[in-house]
Amino acid sequence: MTISKRILSGLLPILSLSCDRAAELPTDLGIPWELAQHRQRTLSEIRYGFHLVVPGVRSEPVLGRVTASFQWEDPESLPVVMDFMYPDERVSEVQVNATVVNWTAAHDHLVLPASAFRSGEANSVEIAFRAGDEALNRNESFLYSLFVPDRAHFSLPLFDQPNLKARFRLTLDMPESWTAAANGPLMEDRSEGGRRILMFAETRPLPTYLFAFVAGEFRVEEANREGRQMRMFHRETDGERVSRNRDAIFDLHATALRWLEDYTGIEYPFQKFEFVLIPSFQYGGMEHPGQILYRDGRLLLEESATQSQFLGRASVIAHETAHMWFGDLVTMEWFDDVWMKEVFANFMAGKIVHPSFPELNHDLRFLLAHHPAAYAVDRTAGANPIRQSLENLREAGTLYGAIIYEKAPIAMRQLELLLGEEVLRDGLREYLSAYSYGNATWNDLIEILDEGSPRNLAEWSRVWVEEPGRPTVSAVVVEGPDKRVRQLVVFQEDPIKGVRVWPQRIQLLAVYEDVALTEEVDVLGAATNLRGWEGRQVPDLILPDAGGAGYAHFHLDERSRAHLLEHLPNLEQPLHRGAALVTLWDAVLEREVDVGRFIGLLLRILDVEDEEQIIQRTLSYLGTAHWILLTPESRAELSPLVEETLWRNLRRAGSPTARAAFFSAYRQNANSPEALARLVRMWRGDEEIADVSLSESDYTSLATTLAIHEVEGWEGIVDEQSGRIENPDRRARFEFERASLSAAPSQREAFFESLKDPANREREPWVLAALSNLHHPLRAEHAERFILPSLEMVEEIQRTGDIFFPKRWLDANLGGHNTPSAARIVREFLEARPDYPARLRGKILQSADLLERAAAIAYPDPSR
Repeated sequence: MTISKRILSGLLPILSLSCDRAAELPTDLGIPWELAQHRQRTLSEIRYGFHLVVPGVRSEPVLGRVTASFQWEDPESLPVVMDFMYPDERVSEVQVNATVVNWTAAHDHLVLPASAFRSGEANSVEIAFRAGDEALNRNESFLYSLFVPDRAHFSLPLFDQPNLKARFRLTLDMPESWTAAANGPLMEDRSEGGRRILMFAETRPLPTYLFAFVAGEFRVEEANREGRQMRMFHRETDGERVSRNRDAIFDLHATALRWLEDYTGIEYPFQKFEFVLIPSFQYGGMEHPGQILYRDGRLLLEESATQSQFLGRASVIAHETAHMWFGDLVTMEWFDDVWMKEVFANFMAGKIVHPSFPELNHDLRFLLAHHPAAYAVDRTAGANPIRQSLENLREAGTLYGAIIYEKAPIAMRQLELLLGEEVLRDGLREYLSAYSYGNATWNDLIEILDEGSPRNLAEWSRVWVEEPGRPTVSAVVVEGPDKRVRQLVVFQEDPIKGVRVWPQRIQLLAVYEDVALTEEVDVLGAATNLRGWEGRQVPDLILPDAGGAGYAHFHLDERSRAHLLEHLPNLEQPLHRGAALVTLWDAVLEREVDVGRFIGLLLRILDVEDEEQIIQRTLSYLGTAHWILLTPESRAELSPLVEETLWRNLRRAGSPTARAAFFSAYRQNANSPEALARLVRMWRGDEEIADVSLSESDYTSLATTLAIHEVEGWEGIVDEQSGRIENPDRRARFEFERASLSAAPSQREAFFESLKDPANREREPWVLAALSNLHHPLRAEHAERFILPSLEMVEEIQRTGDIFFPKRWLDANLGGHNTPSAARIVREFLEARPDYPARLRGKILQSADLLERAAAIAYPDPSR
């Protein structure tokens, strides 16, 4: 514990007593569970009033004052502990109840003496401070706060835990040319001394991670939908791009709000509805009530956008809007239940987008949106449960990932099938009503839902929510002597050889030469014997789950694998084709299906498939297989056929969105001299594609691809492309990435070395794009030298980066590799560190799983 230099020597005896009592509260770095629990018991009715002075120059600090008022009642009379990073350096004065007090600094906490507070009464703490830049995301002409999950105290002094909801008032004193947005409605806007001062009204109760503000040079669009006024802040300089997307963006928000009000029975629970589009925002979106933040490119789509991008926009809008109820109105008690807000946001988003895309197969969309990403984690040795324990909020960022965002909605869909749609909806209405503007746990919801269920939901939750992994499910035909079905049994096996059973409903598909049969199966035990199949002909194909609702490694028998490799495009239902494709990819990664035969199937699918969702998933698998599952020699041999297929289908595609998807895939997979020459002509404008309008982003991507392939004149192309980019934010990003495109290994090495300075990692999306350039498969041999130092940096990345950055950092540094030597670097790193933090070890194992599998597929060991 470090004692502040502002302590008066005459009060040292009093201070000594405070320090002794403070030792009874844990003041470790971060917010320990015990400290949070104590504060939750002793503090209530919290209000904050922040006044921040934002300079026009980024190098100057943001100065602030905060008045925190609250009820305090502590029978033990322990000190009051507030959270703030580097308080010794950043706090200039503290008053409690209008009296200057002595305080101590303990890691990222201010310890205030209990003797200064009035028990059972209202108290106030006023602090003058210099705000930390760590969570303010400051740029030269704008800034935005991003405080999730525990980063509010990186920049501001407060009680930084989700179960101490508070009301916030904010005043921003900023350059006169700037504007601002915050959670509360704007109450006053005045100019004073060449500065602009905005005062925002007090908010409804919020957790600290949802308090937010944005300030800077933004343009504002306004719209009214069904009597609701909305505003959109953005920095886009292309007016045509804004006008092309504007109405759709407002309409999608209005649709989501209307649907959620109807589903929950609760009107929108906050005072206003605005959203801000941020260049290179760290996430797709962040659900601050009254002021959602989005990555601008997710909403302002190009003319060449794919169906997947249109769906993605609708989904992210629905997701963040759903959070207004799930996470904002009712907040988890502690971040071990952070998955609750994410599962309902994603689950509801799937329902909300239905009306906006009536032509879409939404069961297929759910399957392809969630299962592949969830399987990519749950098949690994680093798999984690949906709900994880958490002792300190500083580790909360490690909880995020595909299991929360993708597996949890699948589990929730199974729960809805178990309970029924109305029972689940009514239970959620009761939950939201009972805990409005408060906090709740997963068990609070389970208790409500249990009343309407004949099943033991606690046991269901144990295997689906509390434990990692997925079962292996197979459909086994026992043949009789007449070569007909004697018995058809669905087996479920625990991958760790335990006795766990994942109760779930699947749709089994059996295909004969002239007929396809389906049967809904409730898998409730290790073996489920299906009745009515005795005496039938043995099917050519049994797909254990063709309905896309089940969750498992669905193991195919040899006959079924062979049938799908030849006849998958002939399956009549798009959902069945999608489920079969996902199942076969699993089989490829398990080395049950030859990758060459699988690529041949993918190319045949592209020649006949009309369902764009399947086309997009096929293109994704093709790109991974082409670049990661093949040796350079095999890739060079196969590339002309891949390019020819993509180009042919680009020209035949029936919709602009499908053509856009094929164009993107063609650019990404181009590898032969002929294909690269075509890309050069397209970049120069000498060759066009009928009905495909290339955007500035498309030309930038083309220039990046040509640089990585080091085509003749690539440096001039990069120079010219930089000059073509008109938007200053996008130009700054491209200039940041340029060093990663260099043909000189020494320059790429110097760029990677620069990333060891956290200041050079502030723009996380820029960093990730640049790392992908460094580790492109064409440069993987040289880039192997970056793998070990990138692993050595992960712990620091977790401390200094935002919540998704550690996993994305690992993906970017490992994703372009497929050699046994690269895989060995990761294994040896972990073997040498048996005490490495468990959650970060899990992240490494998750990111390295495809590398391990690709090495075994591309470079098989004959001795195995």
